Amino acid sequence: MPNLIDKLPAALAHRLQTRVSKQFFRFALVAAASLAASEAALFVLTQIVHVTYGASGVTAAVVGAIVSYFLSRWAWQRKGMPSVLRETVPFWMVSVGAWLILGLATKLGHYLAKSVGAQGLKDYVIVGGVYFLANCMTFVLRFLIFHYVLFADRGKAAPVEAESLSPVGAAVASSDEAQDGLGQ
Repeated sequence: MPNLIDKLPAALAHRLQTRVSKQFFRFALVAAASLAASEAALFVLTQIVHVTYGASGVTAAVVGAIVSYFLSRWAWQRKGMPSVLRETVPFWMVSVGAWLILGLATKLGHYLAKSVGAQGLKDYVIVGGVYFLANCMTFVLRFLIFHYVLFADRGKAAPVEAESLSPVGAAVASSDEAQDGLGQ
């Protein structure tokens, strides 16, 4: 059975096979697992345990970050003990920033739900939706930080062509055209 990538146009297939594309796809899987865990935690904390919304958002983000930490090492194919100063501490620093954003997003979601009189499941749909949107926004930022800073391959000098788009040809006037004034 042929791969799906073989059925795509060559230019698109080439772009999808770059290192960045592969890492992005792997991190998207990590983010989906992390999001599922944090949304479940947010539901339990806000709808069952009735913890305040800001604390629920931060706690749910912590749950998601724990899932993300272990799966991110898989996504960037890290094996063995992580470097505490180069990987672990920066990962958790980025995570703390995401926790603050997600905690504030949860409070915003609660404010919006309260302003329209939503209760119960409707309340959670609004709060969870705002939390989801904030998670999507932090996903892009976290990917960039993780890929280009935190988990960047420092030992290997990757060729620029591996991540660049297809080369674009430049129109250059020949010497005959330049003399005729056509190359301007």
